[in-house]
Amino acid sequence: MTKTTVLGILLRKRNITATAFQEILSKHGCNIKTRIGIHSASNNVCSPDGVILLDVIGEEADIQALESDLRKIDGADIQKMVFEVL
Repeated sequence: MTKTTVLGILLRKRNITATAFQEILSKHGCNIKTRIGIHSASNNVCSPDGVILLDVIGEEADIQALESDLRKIDGADIQKMVFEVL
């Protein structure tokens, strides 16, 4: 059985939390297969909130460590999706 794990992060106050968030992603970079960032933007306005999707790989302990580090960020809401393929 193979497993695909996706972490969805709603990151509030991006202008304040982005540096800490990026440091965590760099720390766990070997466990991130794909990263997709979604936020509202126009010519004059950039949303203070954003959604990031991480397709993560590796041992369960490594994925849990990443998730734990992300949960320490004030303003981060994390949801986890696990798809098991038989």
